[in-house]
Amino acid sequence: MGRRKDSSIEMVSKLPWQAGIVLGVAGYAAMRYGLGWCMTTFGGPTGQALGISLAAGVYAPIAWLLLTACWLAALISFLDSRRRQRMLASQTGLRSLSAMDWREFEMLVGEAFRRQGYKVREIGLGGADGGVDLILHKDGATTLVQCKQWRTKLVDVRVVREMYGLLMHHRADAVKIVAIGHYTDDAQRFVHGKPIELVSGLALLTMVRECQVAARR
Repeated sequence: MGRRKDSSIEMVSKLPWQAGIVLGVAGYAAMRYGLGWCMTTFGGPTGQALGISLAAGVYAPIAWLLLTACWLAALISFLDSRRRQRMLASQTGLRSLSAMDWREFEMLVGEAFRRQGYKVREIGLGGADGGVDLILHKDGATTLVQCKQWRTKLVDVRVVREMYGLLMHHRADAVKIVAIGHYTDDAQRFVHGKPIELVSGLALLTMVRECQVAARR
């Protein structure tokens, strides 16, 4: 099953909220004033007639609609950012990590990596993920991430093999598997010499606490 395409508002809402504000103002100015000026200046007789219509405010409602849509997306981005900050700050141990649902867990992991300087693309939150929940970009390298919020079950070698296959298929540079629990001995042996990192619950908790300390500075 393919992933659905994001709407324009959803795409902008994934940007920092400040970018949505700037895009809204720029889009409004371009639609309300810039397009008419370009038509009048460079469009010849037909373009000049169209430019006059634009200057008269014929497309002003569209400009306002564009501004409103971008600012709505900025508001969504701002609220989502605050939610992630609160989620990260509220973690106290493995028990609180286990208490989240899988969507929140993926968001938390993504936010922790984002605080480490990665550009994070969330895949699993959109539905069918093919085993990949997050895609990380940093220093020209691409890392695939799978999140396993299994409270008691060990992550076995089958999961690790699948992620290794996805690494080869997507020609990524590395793989990280993040789990609250631990990994079987076979899984740990399989990753030896491969660009695969098995992140246990304790390692994730350490990463979260480092983010919490950095946020308080």
